[in-house]
Amino acid sequence: QVQLVESGGGLVQPGGSLTLSCAASGSIFRSTVMGWYRQAPGKERELVASITWGRTNYADFVKGRFTISRDNAKKTVYLQMNSLKPEDTAVYYCNLHFVTIDYWGQGTQVTVSS
Repeated sequence: QVQLVESGGGLVQPGGSLTLSCAASGSIFRSTVMGWYRQAPGKERELVASITWGRTNYADFVKGRFTISRDNAKKTVYLQMNSLKPEDTAVYYCNLHFVTIDYWGQGTQVTVSS
């Protein structure tokens, strides 16, 4: 079964930057859509960004600040987060979608606070 492992979360001051990584096992990475979601306490899980080979999509609240990318050789997807705001505080989850199946990572905590 596909395994997703996130890393890179932590505590950062407002205006700072973090880069999240998601390493995928298995052989279907190159044929899938991958994305980052986040969920804050008391709120619904929401899509942050997604990526295929030729297209990226971003939620309005991160456009111009976050960048999603992928390294097919390493089977890894990244989320570069700049100009972080306190409202970005959440658990960030990596997602891989294959046909009708979704795989999720354990999540990594991002806290933006002074």
